[in-house]
Amino acid sequence: MARILGVDLPRKKAMKIAIRAIYGVGPKIAMDLLSATGIDPEKNSNDLTEEEANSIRKLLETDYTVEGDLRREVGLNVKRLKDLGCYRGIRHRKSLPVRGQRTHTNARTRKGKAVAIAGKKSIKSMK
Repeated sequence: MARILGVDLPRKKAMKIAIRAIYGVGPKIAMDLLSATGIDPEKNSNDLTEEEANSIRKLLETDYTVEGDLRREVGLNVKRLKDLGCYRGIRHRKSLPVRGQRTHTNARTRKGKAVAIAGKKSIKSMK
């Protein structure tokens, strides 16, 4: 099993899929990396040699922001928005959708599990 930038690549997967396990590497960057290093995208991740892993590692470190650096950068960007107190920062602070999605219905992923309001149905009109 190959280990690149502290991430174990999944076994028995094509390299174009396995390399996406690294945070910040998607389909486009994966194909760019493999073509730059000369590795077959359909090659099994178990068959990756140490020299090939080193060439991928070297290219990622020099040309791309991935893993810890990218996580830190994204975290600092969100923290900056919160500190500024801008609309997006307030939405981050309240754990609400940031990009204009509706919240009356949906948004359960961001807001968390729905909480029932106690006694709501027991209110009866008196005549």
